[in-house]
Amino acid sequence: MGSYTRINVFVILGWGFSYEDDHIWAGVLKIKNLWLCNFICASTGVITRLLGCWVFCVMVSWILSAGVRRVSSVLRRFSSVVSAGSARSGSGCQERLCPPLLSGDVDRFGGVTVRDFPPDISEDEFSELLRVSLSRWRSDGRVAAWLHVPIALSRLSAAAAHLGFSFHHARRDEAVLSLWLGPGEDRLPAFATHQVGVAGAVVDESNGKVLVVQDRNKTTNAWKFPGGLSDLGENIGETAVREVFEETGVRSQFCSLLSVRQQHNHPGAFGMSDMYLICRLSPLSFRIDFCTQECLRCEWLDLTELAKTSETTPITSRVARLLLYGLENGFQNIDLTMEQMPAVYSGRFYQLYHRRLPETP
Repeated sequence: MGSYTRINVFVILGWGFSYEDDHIWAGVLKIKNLWLCNFICASTGVITRLLGCWVFCVMVSWILSAGVRRVSSVLRRFSSVVSAGSARSGSGCQERLCPPLLSGDVDRFGGVTVRDFPPDISEDEFSELLRVSLSRWRSDGRVAAWLHVPIALSRLSAAAAHLGFSFHHARRDEAVLSLWLGPGEDRLPAFATHQVGVAGAVVDESNGKVLVVQDRNKTTNAWKFPGGLSDLGENIGETAVREVFEETGVRSQFCSLLSVRQQHNHPGAFGMSDMYLICRLSPLSFRIDFCTQECLRCEWLDLTELAKTSETTPITSRVARLLLYGLENGFQNIDLTMEQMPAVYSGRFYQLYHRRLPETP
């Protein structure tokens, strides 16, 4: 114990320990007092352990902090990737799965009608838009497509024709193109095949005279009943009353339908069929003020004379005889009266013309 005791002190990862070793000299303390040596070793061990714990905690804290930052960065990058992917996915849906379509109304037969078009669209853009829309309509089971193309966008008709559309009809400022999409042969109805002309036989029952005119634009100046073409949505009686007033200045009211003439391939009907209806009217005024642009002459003519004269048309002569029969035997025997009735379509009505049924007791 009197000799020097060699004590080596090492700090290895915060762990301190002492031992005797005559062969290792590294950071050696030579102390003669054994108690003091033990005290120093114990103190050094505690200090080195505390220092090691502090270093360990600092390292763990740094690692955790760096790890959190790293994880947060990774999460942010992952979130941005997911968001970008979602945006690309949505954009891809818009570009690939959900392309824009033409907006149209579906009718009760399963056809789709388009009336609105982008005003500045090019033919190529419209062709692609129409192609995609047709594909969707076919997959949705639509049986027909109708395009109401305004005259200002008539350039779109060529693009539609390349995809199979054809003209169905045209009216004033728009053309209507159609395409059958259903199975089998084209079953779309043709456009209106008839034009409707209406004449009014205004009969003055007090003297047996009827109002007649001679047209200015006819090759033969024959007596006839004033009349003209019916406007779209105009009832037969309304046409007769309007045309009589426009041509003769005489006001009247509708009484009945007398006759219907059908003529195909009419020269003045653009190759369509012509329906010519003659109505019986009752006068509300008698003074004539005829239109000189349309008529050469206008008179109240005796029905008997009109039925016999050669200066009239065959149909006018026949109806004059019919009116004479009505004057002598009662108009109820010749009239086809009108009755307005509800149509099967909700909220609509139609006019039915027929011989009046006898009243039941």
